[in-house]
Amino acid sequence: MSMDNLEDLFLDELKDIYNAEKQLTKALPKMAKAAESEDLQAAFKTHLEETQGQIERLEKVFKLIDKPARGKTCKAMEGLVEEGSELIEEGEESPTLDAGLICAGQKVDHYEIAAYGTLATWAEILGYTKAIPLLEANLAEEKATDEKLTQLAGQLNFEAAETE
Repeated sequence: MSMDNLEDLFLDELKDIYNAEKQLTKALPKMAKAAESEDLQAAFKTHLEETQGQIERLEKVFKLIDKPARGKTCKAMEGLVEEGSELIEEGEESPTLDAGLICAGQKVDHYEIAAYGTLATWAEILGYTKAIPLLEANLAEEKATDEKLTQLAGQLNFEAAETE
C-alpha cells in the first residue's frame, strides 16, 4: 500500500488494528482458560466481549470512510499472541502463570491504546468526525481493561512471589 498521505496511513493502521482485534478473539479464550484466578478469568472473558464490540465499531469506521472492512496481518499482535501462547504452554496453572498472563494482557492493551489514540487523532485531523467517538470508545475500553489488570496484578504478583 502506498503511504503518500495521512489518509493512506490512517487506512493502513485501521486495517492493522482490525486484524489485531480479530486475532485477540482467538487468544482471549485461551488466556481465560489458562488463568487460575477467577477474577482474571472473568477479566479476560469481559475483554473478549468488548473486543467483539470493538470489531463492530471498527467495521462502522470502515463504512464511514467508504472502505471495505478488511484487515492486514498485524505482525505486532502475532508476536504478542505468540508470547502469550508460549507462556501458557510452559507454565502450570498458578499465581505465577496468572502474573505472566496479566503482563501479556497489558502488553496487548498498551499496543491497542497506542493504536486507538493515534487513529482518533488522525480521524480528527482528516475530518472523520463520526469515526472519532467510535475510536475513542475502543480507546476507553482498552484503558479500563489495562486498569483492571493493574488492580489484579497488585494481588496476584504477591501471590506469585510467594510461590516456590
